[in-house]
Amino acid sequence: MDKRLIIVSNRLPYRVEAEGQDGFSFTRSVGGLVAGLEPLHEHPGNLWIGWADEPESLDEGARRRFEQALSERACKPVHLDAHDAELYYEGFSNSALWPLFHGFPQHTRFDEEAWEAYVRVNERFRDAVLAEAREGDTIWVHDYHLMLLPSMLREALAGASIGFFLHIPFPDFETFRMLPWRSELLRGVLGADLIGFHAYDYVRHFLSSCRRVAGIENASGTLFVEGRLVQADAFPLGIDYERFRTAARKPEVRELVTAFSEEKGHEGCKIMLSVERLDYSKGIPDRLQAFDAFLDRHPEWKGRVVLVLVTVPSREGVASYQALKKQVDGLVGRINGKHSTMDWTPVDYYYRSLPFDQLVSLYAASDVMLVTPLRDGMNLVCKEYLACHDGEGGALVLSEMAGASYELNEALTVNPFDLEGVVDAMECALTMPVAEQRRRNAPMQERLARYTSKKWAREFLAAVDSVKDRQAGLSAHLLGPTSSERLVEAFRAARQRVLLLDYDGTLMAFSDDPTRVAPDERLRALLRRLGSNLRTTVAVVSGRDRATLESWLGDLPVDLVAEHGVWYRGRGQDTWEMEEPLDDSWKHSVRGVLADFVDRTPGSLLEEKDYSLVWHYRMCSQELAERRVIELKNALGDGLADRGLALMDGNKVVEVKPRGVDKGHAARRWFRDPSFDFVLAAGDDRTDEDVFEAAPETAWTIKIGDGPTRARFALKNCAEMRELLEKLAAVCDEEALRAECNGLQVTAEAPRERALA
Repeated sequence: MDKRLIIVSNRLPYRVEAEGQDGFSFTRSVGGLVAGLEPLHEHPGNLWIGWADEPESLDEGARRRFEQALSERACKPVHLDAHDAELYYEGFSNSALWPLFHGFPQHTRFDEEAWEAYVRVNERFRDAVLAEAREGDTIWVHDYHLMLLPSMLREALAGASIGFFLHIPFPDFETFRMLPWRSELLRGVLGADLIGFHAYDYVRHFLSSCRRVAGIENASGTLFVEGRLVQADAFPLGIDYERFRTAARKPEVRELVTAFSEEKGHEGCKIMLSVERLDYSKGIPDRLQAFDAFLDRHPEWKGRVVLVLVTVPSREGVASYQALKKQVDGLVGRINGKHSTMDWTPVDYYYRSLPFDQLVSLYAASDVMLVTPLRDGMNLVCKEYLACHDGEGGALVLSEMAGASYELNEALTVNPFDLEGVVDAMECALTMPVAEQRRRNAPMQERLARYTSKKWAREFLAAVDSVKDRQAGLSAHLLGPTSSERLVEAFRAARQRVLLLDYDGTLMAFSDDPTRVAPDERLRALLRRLGSNLRTTVAVVSGRDRATLESWLGDLPVDLVAEHGVWYRGRGQDTWEMEEPLDDSWKHSVRGVLADFVDRTPGSLLEEKDYSLVWHYRMCSQELAERRVIELKNALGDGLADRGLALMDGNKVVEVKPRGVDKGHAARRWFRDPSFDFVLAAGDDRTDEDVFEAAPETAWTIKIGDGPTRARFALKNCAEMRELLEKLAAVCDEEALRAECNGLQVTAEAPRERALA
């Protein structure tokens, strides 16, 4: 069966109108999302699910015909109760999420009833998807209206391929934390396998909130959510470049360009164009005020430039948008009243949406394009303008607050809140030589022609497949029931076995305070049961100092390795042995550097061992700690190697220690012993990778937690590791019971030869 794609968005990709008594007319929606997904949607078998923009007051028969007409267009409608639809769309999506995510908390309204409607509507979408989804489908959920949907789908379809793409900015943590439902929204999005954003800044903000709201860390955008790998990444949305480029060259469009230029650009008058949906995030009043200031500061341009302002109606029933419309109308009137002459009006104002050909003709006729939103997830208008000027001049003034600014570096970028900066950019754009315009535009146009909306969609779906492949590799790596049973049987069959066990993160879970993870009685009893069996050697190989290990585990029948291999104490011995002579005179100079970083990093602490110094940052702000780790490495520099020292990254620690001293080196005393026919090594962090690397190929090496590893197998957490050790201890108990019945002992008190008889 062919793999299908199910696209899920707030709206279906058609505008629908009643036509005649029984019919309907369908007009394909315009915009980057529809343009990018249209080729995928048209592929046989694929489906688009969305809120039905259906004509009002349909009877049952008309609704069936309506749904049938949509079905013929590979669309499945979601029908919403009018009250829920209003609260979900205007009440929560556009009165809470939209303004807050765009950085306008003053326009944000938090309403519990609207949130409850948002949850219900996401559940309605879930039910619609579940009614259609089948095994092997990829489900691609779009935008802020459906942030709960991925996790709802994950609960019902545990193994499904689910992508989520946010088409607006993701705010910084300090803004996002204002949401009363921030945790629910994050968890909702994290139900996806791949989470896409337009720009890396949005990815960074999202990852920061995952860490600080949900406590989920990441490595290069990879997160592990309840043992499942999730990837967050940036995929800048492109346009159908060829469509705009070709349209700008059509004879009928060229005629419109000529007519418009003659009307507006007579006698050398230049045209500046602004095309935006009416929204407070677009900065239209600020743009008008900048144009007013431009005319004040540069009176020589009066009569020589026209600002063509096109604002597309939006949310006309919302009071804040009505107030914005009134403000824009007033500014246009004031500017025209202030600067107009008998034969020149500075602002040519259109409050309506334009047909495609007319829009393209405006792009092609304009000398300057003003795209200066206060905040915008991407903004495709600037890309469309460049496509219509392919190979030609035309100056683009672009807000650095738009996602597109990350791609279009050659544009005249401005801070839209800096009025003087925008005024200067207007003057620069109007006076820029055509050769300079082409030089700037060429690399941007080449980039846009390559990275189209179609390529954006293909790359996102390819990335979803890649994440699923990585998940499959990790799932195969996990020590499941079958592998676990094989391990236990190998342990039972072995004549001599050795267990090399890390302590922190393997036998005991981490704590913010590294001094408060003493072993519980259950762990001590477990190690005693294992270590008392003469056929089983247990070694705790830890980075802890020897005094701590001795106080916690010294009375148990286990071998101890301290400070990653500096010290060794055998079972039943009273003294510690040093693996090789070491010098600690270096500590004085390094201690001062680390102490300085403790002072500068709230929550960090310095631990001193016999032959190492450790900087702990588990309790620190992750962002600050990441910066400090880089600074620390730079401060210590290459001089460590000259002094025979190594800097080692552990789990929320940076440790300075003698080079060549590591757990892998210490583990060789057991790995080289040919009497051991069963070897198990378990650990959780970078220090344990040395053990895995040194272990024999036949060893059972186990990584606790996620991330890349040299170990053959993985377990999710300490609890699973202790469950495995309980199974091995049960084998030891069986052997002891059987030996007792036979009149033998197989405990530490029995002679080795007798125990092996």
